[in-house]
Amino acid sequence: MTGRMSNDQPPQQFSFPRIGGDGPPDAIFLGQPKDGWRDAYHYLLTMPLPAFFAVMAAGFVTLHLFFALIYLVVGGVEGARPGNFGDLFFFSVQTLSTLGYGEMVPRTFAANAVVTVESFVGLFNLAIATGLLFARISRPTARVMFSDRAVVTAFQGEPTLIFRAANRRRNRIVEAEVSLTLARDYVTAEGGTMRRFEELPTIRSKSPIFSLTWQIMHHIDELSPLSDETTESLTARHAEIVVVLKGLDETFAQTIHARTSYTPDEILWGRRLVDIFSWDAQGRRVIDYTHFHDVE
Repeated sequence: MTGRMSNDQPPQQFSFPRIGGDGPPDAIFLGQPKDGWRDAYHYLLTMPLPAFFAVMAAGFVTLHLFFALIYLVVGGVEGARPGNFGDLFFFSVQTLSTLGYGEMVPRTFAANAVVTVESFVGLFNLAIATGLLFARISRPTARVMFSDRAVVTAFQGEPTLIFRAANRRRNRIVEAEVSLTLARDYVTAEGGTMRRFEELPTIRSKSPIFSLTWQIMHHIDELSPLSDETTESLTARHAEIVVVLKGLDETFAQTIHARTSYTPDEILWGRRLVDIFSWDAQGRRVIDYTHFHDVE
């Protein structure tokens, strides 16, 4: 393996969507039908939490604006100043939240009918908001971090791809399993280009208990898809090493997963990960996470 990457080389710019990175693929989709409101539940569960609260607040205000406009049309709210939209808006808030301060009350049949409809809508609004918030909070997530860089260095006399993972929670992931896949472009005999996914067997793919750190390794022998590859050849074929780690979270008793990926500019050849294990004066093992991403 020649043409290894030096630390001074600038990062390569990739023009294909990254598979294992965080967030949705960075790609432009043409001709794909949009689900619109039918996939609103997915959007509300996956959007950032500040955006979620902003959407819920906007829906709350919009709903009360709608009913305040109806009260303005039908009238019949005693205690509200005639034609005052603000009073009717806050009367709608009191109705939907069942506060009922007593300053404003419906007196006519039409006003009471609107109050009845609004109370019925409020039941569904509260149930939907509660269900969405509970689904977001109760959804089990992995707090697994991976080293920023992977390295290729000698291990047991063979060049080996090495990176590490750590459980950021102080619990255990039971029956943890990791898989590595090399994704790269492949030119067919007919001259077409397709994306090929090839498994990269690891030295140890399973761990009965994953609680601290895990050094994940793949031997680059003559059977490895990475054999004879270089930074330049991997870059030319838009290569990406996709990592998926899954296991049973001991706290939630549910399956969780974490993923990441390494592009050619994130793989350092001829370097080593800095050792993060040591012992203190009392003979206890010390793990220094401040050097988790460091290489030498």
